[in-house]
Amino acid sequence: MKWQDILPVLLSILVIIAVAILQKQSKLAAALTATMPLTVPLALWIVYSSSDGDREAMTRFSLGMVLGIIPTIGFLVAAWLASRAGLRLVPTILLGYGVWAIGAAAIITLRRSLGL
Repeated sequence: MKWQDILPVLLSILVIIAVAILQKQSKLAAALTATMPLTVPLALWIVYSSSDGDREAMTRFSLGMVLGIIPTIGFLVAAWLASRAGLRLVPTILLGYGVWAIGAAAIITLRRSLGL
C-alpha cells in the first residue's frame, strides 16, 4: 500500500475523533474541523505526482474542485434547512445527497456543454 491510500483513511479517522470530542465543547469548532480541507491537499498531491507537475492537469483538476464545492454547499444548505424543518437524520442526509446529485449533474452537464 502507498501513503496516498493510507493517509486519507488515517486523517479521516482523526477528524471523526476530533469532531466527536470537540462537539461537546463547541459545535462551531466541531463544524470547522469537519469541513476543513483535508482531502484537497492530498488530491492535489496525487494529481501533481501522477502528472509530473503538469500545469494544465493541475489547472483542470483545481477547476473541477472549485466547481465541485457548489453541489457540496447545496448538500449543506439542504441539510440545514431539513434540520430546521424537524426532519430526522436519515431523511436529512438523503435530501442533502439528492440536492448534491442534482448539483453535480448540473455541473457535469454545464462543463460538457461549455467544453471545460
